[in-house]
Amino acid sequence: MQHRTLGQQGLRVSALGLGVMGMTMAYGPSNDEDGISTIRRAHELGVDFFDTAELYGQGTGSNETLLGRAVKDFRDEVVLATKFGFDMTSETPGSGANSRPENIRKVAENSLRYLQTDRIDLFYQHIADPDVPAEEVAGTVGDLIAEGKVQYFGLSNVGPEYVRRAHAVTPVTALQYEYSVFEREVEEKILPVLRELGIGLVPYSPLGRGFLSGVVKPASEYPEGDMRRWDERWQGENYAYNLNAAEQLKNLAAAKGVTPAQLALAWLLAQGEDVVPIPGTRSATRLEENAGAAGVVLTEADLARIREILPQGSAGGRYPASMMAGFRTD
Repeated sequence: MQHRTLGQQGLRVSALGLGVMGMTMAYGPSNDEDGISTIRRAHELGVDFFDTAELYGQGTGSNETLLGRAVKDFRDEVVLATKFGFDMTSETPGSGANSRPENIRKVAENSLRYLQTDRIDLFYQHIADPDVPAEEVAGTVGDLIAEGKVQYFGLSNVGPEYVRRAHAVTPVTALQYEYSVFEREVEEKILPVLRELGIGLVPYSPLGRGFLSGVVKPASEYPEGDMRRWDERWQGENYAYNLNAAEQLKNLAAAKGVTPAQLALAWLLAQGEDVVPIPGTRSATRLEENAGAAGVVLTEADLARIREILPQGSAGGRYPASMMAGFRTD
């Protein structure tokens, strides 16, 4: 597995990471032992960058605990990223933001315990808190870095000005943001600022929440608890448009002798050496397929064809308006 560097601070990680979220939430029932096996298989394949968050355990720590159990025997060989920033104390955990300094510290201590580690390698603010300035958030994480509890500072789901303000206080190593051939919002205003400041980009949902995996079905056919039941990209005309695009990508992938997922991940890797996607999966077989994308080379003609198929990304918003209201776009 090739490696890349995130940020000017020099965080070296595998070119493809593994998102652990779906092992405990968002995609229907899960099994811990399958998740642990998949994480350990990733390590065997050279994947050393693992992504979790407080939110993914819905306040119980289950996702971080799963990851901590899986990597315990090779902890020093991997980079563990987790996140803070949601209010997990309400009746609906995760429905609001909380990046007050005392909560950041509380989440850090919980994450250290759940992950069974003495430091968090990359600590992201998961979502902006309208009541806490970016500078205060960055200062608090900077203090945790000085104390040795955190190694690197990251941001997620925020816009270019927020990145600038936080980075001026504590250097930001990476921004995590949804990015794929299906979702390209980051390209116009955010990515240029990241490159100006020397900040890496970690795309989440790089396979369009499964649309680019080669196996897709209408929203109504997914089980309760699966976010694709309400994702706009799986609804009505949006679904028809996106399915047609996915079929064209599938044909291009077949012509190159790769899978649609490998094509989609290779496209992201081709966007720059500062881009490190974190596809998520519960399946060791799918994991092996994804890892193979690191060896796929796309020609200029391939890249042009992909842009032709999806000139502006998919049809349909990535989150409902009620959820997007909490994201900072400035």
